[in-house]
Amino acid sequence: MSEQNKNDSAFRSLDTLIGRWKDGTFSEIIDDWRWIFSYSKKYKWAILFYTVLGIVSTSFGLVSSVASKYLIDIVTGYQTDKLAMLLFIMIGSSLFSLLFSCVISRISARLSIFINNDIQADIFDQIIDADWLSLSGYSYGDILNRFNSDVNTVSGNAISWLPTIVIAVYNFIATFAVIWHYSRVMALLAFISAPFMLLMSKFLIKKQRDYQKKVREMNSKMMTFEAETFYNFDTVKSFGITEQYGRKMRDLQANYKNISLIYNLFTIKTNIFMSILGLLVQMVSFLYCLWLLWSGAITYGTMTLFLTQRANLSSAFNNVIGIIPSFLNSSVSAHRIRELVELPKEVHLSESSSIEQYAQEGYTVEMDAVNFAYLEGSKVIYDSDFAANPGEIVALVGPSGEGKTTMIRLILGLVHPQNGTVTIKAQNGKAVEANADVRCLFAYVPQGNTILSGTIAENMRMVKEDATDEEIVEALKIGCAWDFVKKLPDGIDSVVRERGRGLSEGQAQRIAISRAILRDAPILLLDEATSALDITTERQGLRNIMQQKPNKTCIVTTHRPSVLNLCQRIYRVVEMQVTELSEEESSRMAMDF
Repeated sequence: MSEQNKNDSAFRSLDTLIGRWKDGTFSEIIDDWRWIFSYSKKYKWAILFYTVLGIVSTSFGLVSSVASKYLIDIVTGYQTDKLAMLLFIMIGSSLFSLLFSCVISRISARLSIFINNDIQADIFDQIIDADWLSLSGYSYGDILNRFNSDVNTVSGNAISWLPTIVIAVYNFIATFAVIWHYSRVMALLAFISAPFMLLMSKFLIKKQRDYQKKVREMNSKMMTFEAETFYNFDTVKSFGITEQYGRKMRDLQANYKNISLIYNLFTIKTNIFMSILGLLVQMVSFLYCLWLLWSGAITYGTMTLFLTQRANLSSAFNNVIGIIPSFLNSSVSAHRIRELVELPKEVHLSESSSIEQYAQEGYTVEMDAVNFAYLEGSKVIYDSDFAANPGEIVALVGPSGEGKTTMIRLILGLVHPQNGTVTIKAQNGKAVEANADVRCLFAYVPQGNTILSGTIAENMRMVKEDATDEEIVEALKIGCAWDFVKKLPDGIDSVVRERGRGLSEGQAQRIAISRAILRDAPILLLDEATSALDITTERQGLRNIMQQKPNKTCIVTTHRPSVLNLCQRIYRVVEMQVTELSEEESSRMAMDF
């Protein structure tokens, strides 16, 4: 980043901080930094050591510069008796400064990684445990961006921000003191030049921001187009519109090129302007040094020291000012992370463990007078009852979008009714409301392709980490997947790509069903999980599931009559209500479906 861009960023950030102070929201920034320091405080001694090393390194750098001044004086005929000592001091100081810089870099990298891992692991746990409905308000891309980019920003500054302030301020003061010691006028010239350059750059901020905004907006459009195209690659190819998308890509590239080149030209002009200003300030300092040298007020070495330290003072000043955007950026990132961390957590009920011991007898899933709405005033389920008992296959049918998947979410405790209850009841009468802690009793096969990249065995072991190869093969047999898996080159160790690419929809569904079988949970939920299977495979798979454990409770959402014929009871979800069909209605639906 150029000095001008740093200065512009500093002013924008300073304006933001002033605005926050005026509107009373500056306290939010302080809260964000308290949150950041809650992670970094465990490394306080390492951070202190890091700060001390930085100060020592800066000190050695100044000592080396002063030693260089005297060496030049010696070469030009002054104090020749101290040549050996000064060479030793200069070389030693430079080597020590280099050594400390390397140590600081190493410590900074280690601490940044440790804190990044700490924050990410903690946030990962909290995101996973967030209330499903609250978390669903964020897109996956936004969550990933916060989890990666924002966490990296916070972790990078959590350890370096305070040491950077101390080191930068110390460097500025120490450098100014060294110049002041030799010439007060030169010190004032060096001091004034930095803020003068900073103030001049402020006039260019508005236009700079406008260009940056246009470039970023165009870049976002391109990234969105690229992501959507590659994600829907099959659709684009299937419609035969690849050439059309190629033209769109080139149009976006042309717009991006035009905006970028205009911005580049503006940057070149402003850099020329700022460089000329910098050159003028440098020439004033240089001419003043020449006058002092000509008048005999200073030596060649002192002149060299003035010129080098003037640049160092300007750099130190910019480093101090540059802390402001870093401070603000970290606060913004911390706030975005905290939004996820502070989401309501899932419901956990301690009494859930009291019914886990009754898994052998099976469980009844009951809903009583349930009312549920995702948004207030917009009911999805209204005054509805439902029951599924051990040994039963119970179907949920109804038009798309009427609430079948919502019923599954209620049963899993992902969402909770505004009125009524959803309970998991053991056969001895003990019951507990649906919550996060009873999901260990469930095996779930959702809609769509849920196969992850990796081997088939890895996909299966998602639900049972210690499963043996023999157990995996047995589950694949029950789920009617072994017939095709055994023909693959590496069997269960065959690699499948993301979202099951390389497998047919039917094969992916059979692996997902087999995975649920491997879990061997007393309650099985199948959400349109057999839609891609032929009737024979579907029937055989469901029979195998029920035979695996006679007291298993199986709940399916489906549109297929072949499944309905296997069900003991059928519930219809329509117009926000769940109603049980009579035997006659069930038989007629199975025939007419």
